[in-house]
Amino acid sequence: MGNEKQSIVPDLEWDGPQAGPSWQRDAWPLSGDGAFDDLTEALDPTRMKIAVRAAARRKGSPVDEGAVQAAADASVRAMLLLRTYRVRGHLAADLDPLNLAQRDLPDDLTPQYHGFSGKDLDNPVYIGGNLGLEWTTVREMVEILRANYCGKIGLEYMHISDVEERRFLQEKFEGIDKTIDFTVDGQRAILSAVIRAEQYEKFLGKKYVGTKRFGLDGGESMIPALESVIKYGGQMGVRDIVYGMAHRGRLNVLANVMGKPYKVIFHEFSGGSANPEDVGGSGDVKYHLGTSTDRDFDGISVHMSLVPNPSHLEAVDPVVLGKVRAQQTFRDDIGEGRHQQVLPVLIHGDAAFAGQGIVWECLGFSDIRGYNTGGCIHFIINNQIGFTTSPQFARSSPYPSDVAKGVMAPILHVNGDDPEAVTFCCKLAIEYRQRFGRDIVIDMWCYRRFGHNEGDEPSFTQPLMYQAIRKHPPISSIYSQRLVEQGVIDDAWMKDQENSFVDLLEEQFSAAADYQANDADWFAGRWTGLAKPADPETSRRNVESGISGKLFDSLGRTLTTVPDTLEIHRTLGRVLDTKREMFDGGTGFDWATAEALGFGSLLAEGFSVRLSGQDSGRGTFSQRHAAWIDQRTEEKYIPLCHVPHGRFEVYDSPLSEYGVLGFEYGYALADPKSLVLWEAQFGDFANGAQIMIDQFIASGEAKWLRANGLVLLLPHGYEGQGPEHSSARLERFLQLCAGDNIQVCNITSPANYFHVLRRQMLRSFRKPLIIMTPKSLLRHPMARSMRDEFLDDSHFRRIFSDTADIADEKIKRLVLCSGKVAYDLIEARDGAGQQDTTIVRLEQLYPFPGEPLARRIGRMKNLEEVVWCQEEPRNNGAWFFVESHIEHALAEAESAVRRPRYAGRQPAASPATGLASRHAKQQAALISDALGLSVEDEIQRRKP
Repeated sequence: MGNEKQSIVPDLEWDGPQAGPSWQRDAWPLSGDGAFDDLTEALDPTRMKIAVRAAARRKGSPVDEGAVQAAADASVRAMLLLRTYRVRGHLAADLDPLNLAQRDLPDDLTPQYHGFSGKDLDNPVYIGGNLGLEWTTVREMVEILRANYCGKIGLEYMHISDVEERRFLQEKFEGIDKTIDFTVDGQRAILSAVIRAEQYEKFLGKKYVGTKRFGLDGGESMIPALESVIKYGGQMGVRDIVYGMAHRGRLNVLANVMGKPYKVIFHEFSGGSANPEDVGGSGDVKYHLGTSTDRDFDGISVHMSLVPNPSHLEAVDPVVLGKVRAQQTFRDDIGEGRHQQVLPVLIHGDAAFAGQGIVWECLGFSDIRGYNTGGCIHFIINNQIGFTTSPQFARSSPYPSDVAKGVMAPILHVNGDDPEAVTFCCKLAIEYRQRFGRDIVIDMWCYRRFGHNEGDEPSFTQPLMYQAIRKHPPISSIYSQRLVEQGVIDDAWMKDQENSFVDLLEEQFSAAADYQANDADWFAGRWTGLAKPADPETSRRNVESGISGKLFDSLGRTLTTVPDTLEIHRTLGRVLDTKREMFDGGTGFDWATAEALGFGSLLAEGFSVRLSGQDSGRGTFSQRHAAWIDQRTEEKYIPLCHVPHGRFEVYDSPLSEYGVLGFEYGYALADPKSLVLWEAQFGDFANGAQIMIDQFIASGEAKWLRANGLVLLLPHGYEGQGPEHSSARLERFLQLCAGDNIQVCNITSPANYFHVLRRQMLRSFRKPLIIMTPKSLLRHPMARSMRDEFLDDSHFRRIFSDTADIADEKIKRLVLCSGKVAYDLIEARDGAGQQDTTIVRLEQLYPFPGEPLARRIGRMKNLEEVVWCQEEPRNNGAWFFVESHIEHALAEAESAVRRPRYAGRQPAASPATGLASRHAKQQAALISDALGLSVEDEIQRRKP
């Protein structure tokens, strides 16, 4: 291409850039998908020649093929330059308020890299409608692209595969006329929110010197940005927003976004309780607490809740998503084109977003049936530091947000010193989410004016960064100066805003001295009608959970009737034949059938049931078959979905324990009218979710007054399958038991399992329920129940006395146990012909069934020995927990025996052996020890 300015075809003069697509016609663009959409045509030289030639002909000019070829070549290179800015323009964006990040202009963003130099920069080049222009110059094109992609916002979106999503974002960013424009009122509102955020942090720092608050200082632009989510979200159909965030800025969000009264927060800073004194519980530090409120924008009311969270960063993420999913479900806001009314917003730290695997587990939910929420807005407070760790030591990728590319979420990097740009990003995020139902990430680059907490000295580890921060003006100063220059405000307006807000804080500070919490916000809304148990005895009391014979028979037909159009697996056919025999004969009901009856009866009574886990549809051990799969089409048929009144959901979950368990906890948090169950593939796999168990399930009610009825199903039992496939770590759950916080059961009877599921929903309160579920007992001939055990006034039995016909006065040895080992003991005892030994199973370990156990022991007047038998090693299992409880029951029964003795495996670092022969010997030894038998005889008896 020549160096002088010239037309690309004879008689077609260059007349400067077009203000708009005046050239547009019905036959354009060539593909019908948009002007060179995705540049697929523009980068094809043949198509480009066609396009250039057509452009000349529209002017009525003769076409010179040589000039057309040269112009087409220039256009292809220009399009490559355009595409490079779309992909990599963010690398040259002005993002760091401190100007410490080294961000040199990449070579491929220069015209020279693409073959343009000198006067080439001012020659006309055809770009086919991109940037809103048909013709432009490379110089002007680069100016526009740098303004679009290299300003205070850097957009990453070309990793997205969906054309419509990319086009939407291009239309928002690309073009000669694309600027961030707010009205005068809007600019003043943004500045006012920044002032409130800054002055609030200053006020806390002055009144509570040295007290931890994890201030937002340096990131105050987030406050007006979050308000824009409420405002524009409400306009687009959002009626409920659920927030999750960690410490940084949380108190500011509580006060200035959520509307928690300042006096309440000041009361908590002074050591006051967030709840009435008679409520009890441990409470938590103020920057872990949540709240809920309603805010109105433009006449639209939006309910908001901030979920309480522990110090474990990002642990709250799946809880928020599960809570949102539940709310969407009972709002009937699930499905294609829905998910409009309830919005999840997760606020992250940069180090945590990059470093915590739970972030990816939650991103992975974004498009999975049963777990998607129609898109989550992720807001990263990017302080460019994690406690004392600089980014280069915290991650291997350029940005903390890079993990989000895995789910093709668009990422908006934005300079936190420009509150208009940050607010624009949030406005765009809610529009994108409501339109496409997908996650989007805002990465706000800012800084942390003080240390990790207000007592920390950050210059120990980042002296240069903190030299720059000390010199850096606050956001309100930078933004107000800009508005003064624009004539939007004057200095007096700014000072008035500061003074009036500080006066308000002083009034609230004075009022905090007399504040007393008089309302505990935990049994409202969907929880209305439920309550905390009046006393521990109430929580132990059973309810009648039997059902009518009519309902029982109706459920039997539902569970065994195969539609004529469904071709099921032949093995499943045999399973269903066996089930029909159970219902016809009224005997032999196994675990899976009892479970289905429990689910189905709750559905018939109007409750919903949600079960998820890695193999929950079929069941890890091929026992459940909740979904029947057509062998020709793979169409699913779920019998329990055809029970009227309730909603049944069963999902094979992603291969995640931490994320999925947190999600189900959040679901149960929002909906006490649903029986929500999470099933581990094997019980020990709950290890991967230990944070959720410790910080939420076991302690959430005590810390945050948040009741929860989640059920954990944890396969547990020693069958020689090795360490991870034996133990559900029962001891860990029992160690967490206190204050009536959870329920722990190790059930051996199908009917008892049926009743504990129903009891969970029929009582007037909710407590998490941990069930050690069986493996071999799923098909064990002794683990069967009769029809009558499910009916009428039957209920859950906390202890099971021996079924052997042994008179109480003859009993000299009492063997107490829990779980599968009971059947091994019964078989060995009966095989040895012992007539003075009885076996009592503890079906519920916590709350400990001390009263019924003491009554049962009290009838054994000639008792000489009490044994606790367990399969687990001595340092595992229930022994350390039950020992003192059994002693207390013996004392209450006034028994001559004072202490139980232990029979089980010896202490071990690994919960089980992986060698079948060793397992068999250990099992024989512990059974023999419990019953006083010969080990050799027991080994012989156990041989097939």
